[in-house]
Amino acid sequence: MPQMSRQDPLIEHHTVDYVPLAERHGKARDLFTLWFSTNIAPLPIVTGAMVAQVFHLNLVWGLLAIALGHLLGGIVIALASAQGPRMGIPQMVQSRGQFGRYGALLIVFFAALIYIGFFISNIVLAGKSIVGIVPSVPVPASILIGALSATAIGVIGYRFIHSLNRIGTWVMGSALLAGFMYIFAHDLPADFLTRGGFNAAGWLATVSLGVIWQISFSPYTSDYSRYLPADIGITRPFIATYLGATLGTMLSFAFGLVAALATPEGTEAMVAVKQATGWLGPILMVLFLLNIISHNALNLYGAVLSIITSIQTFASQWTPSIKVRVVLSGVILAGCCVVALGASADFISQFIGLILALLLVLVPWASINLIDFYVIKRGVYDIASIFQADGGVYGRFNLHAIVAYFIGILVQLPFANTSLYVGPWANLVDGADLSWLVGLVVTCPLYYCLATRSKVIHASVGKLKYVK
Repeated sequence: MPQMSRQDPLIEHHTVDYVPLAERHGKARDLFTLWFSTNIAPLPIVTGAMVAQVFHLNLVWGLLAIALGHLLGGIVIALASAQGPRMGIPQMVQSRGQFGRYGALLIVFFAALIYIGFFISNIVLAGKSIVGIVPSVPVPASILIGALSATAIGVIGYRFIHSLNRIGTWVMGSALLAGFMYIFAHDLPADFLTRGGFNAAGWLATVSLGVIWQISFSPYTSDYSRYLPADIGITRPFIATYLGATLGTMLSFAFGLVAALATPEGTEAMVAVKQATGWLGPILMVLFLLNIISHNALNLYGAVLSIITSIQTFASQWTPSIKVRVVLSGVILAGCCVVALGASADFISQFIGLILALLLVLVPWASINLIDFYVIKRGVYDIASIFQADGGVYGRFNLHAIVAYFIGILVQLPFANTSLYVGPWANLVDGADLSWLVGLVVTCPLYYCLATRSKVIHASVGKLKYVK
C-alpha cells in the first residue's frame, strides 16, 4: 500500500477532487464496519416493527421477506461502493461521466435534498432522544446538541467517520445481540409465533421496503471507499459493503419485528423495544442516540460534497479547501437547525414520506450508473475529462443518459405508492410500492441500447487516467 508523504491530517483536506494514489489508505473491511454500524439505529428498527404492525406478517414470513429484500437491494449499494477505489472521486462527481458535466446537476440536486432531509429528520430524532433520556434538557437545546455533534464529525471527515464506525460495529452489534438474548430469555406472549400470518401484499411490501432501503444509500457509497488503494479491485469492496449493509439492516429490522411481537399488539415501536428489553432498554436508548449522531454525520458530509459539486460545475478551476467545507457545513447546520426547531410534531413522518417519494429519481440514476460502469465502460473513465470545463470526452450533456433517466422516472409514476403521489396502478399489489422494479427493468436495457448505439465510444480512452 502506498505510504503518505506527510503525517495524516486530523481534518480531511480533500473535498470533491481526485484522491491521488499516494494518499490512498485503508482496508476493504472498513466498508463492512461503516455500513454495519450505520444501519443499527432506531429508524430501521421502527421500520422492522412495521412488518408485524402494518403488514401483519408473522415471525417466519416476516424474517424471510426482510432477508430477501435486503439481500436483493444490497447488490446495488455494493456495486456502487466498489467503484470508489477505481475512480477516487465522490459518487456524484462520477455522474458527470454518465450524464455530462451539466447533465449531472439534476442528480446532484436531488441527492443534496435527500441528504439535508435526512439530516434535519435525524437531528429532530436525536433531540427527542436526548429529552427522553434527560427530561430536564429543553427540546431546542437537545436539537442543537445533536446537530452540533453530527456536524463536528462531518467536518473532521472521512477518516474519523470510519474510525467511529469501527468502534460502533462492536458496541452496537453487541448491544443488539444482548437485546435479542434478553427478549428470548424471558416469557414471550402466547401468540409470539402465531400473531399475523402470510399475505402476499404484506410480504411483497416488506421485500420492496428492503430493496428501497438499500438503494437509498447508493448516491454516496463511493464517497467512503474512494480513499482505498486503487489496486484493491472490485470484489473485496463489494463483499465488504454487501455484508455490512445487509447484515446490519437485517439485524435491525429483525430486532424491531421481534420487539413488536414480544409486546402487546399496538405498542409503539420504540416503546416496545424498551418494554421488551427491561433494564437493558435505557442502555440501548443511549447507544441509539450516539449512533443517530454518528450516522447523521454521513448525511451532512454527503450534502456538503453534493453542494460543492454543484458549485464546482460552474468553476472548473476551483479546488475547494478545508475552509470551504467547514464554512458550508456551518451554513447547512444553521439552516437545518432553524427548520428543525420550528418542526411540527409529525415533521419526521412527513419528511420521510417526501424522501421516500424522491427515491423515484434514484432508481433510474442507479440503473444508469451501474450499467455504464460495469457493462459499457467497464470501469474505464477519463478522470481528467470529468473535471474539465467542457466535460471533455463526456461533454456538457449526455442525451442518451438524460433521456433514459427521465423515461425511467415516467414509467414508475403509474405504479408509485408514496405520500405525495399514488399512481393509477399503485394497488396492483395492495400496500406494496413496486415502482422501483419497473424503473430497473425499463431503465437498464433502455440506457444500454441508447449508449451502445452512439458513435462515440467512450471506452476508447484506453486506460484510466489519473489526475495528479
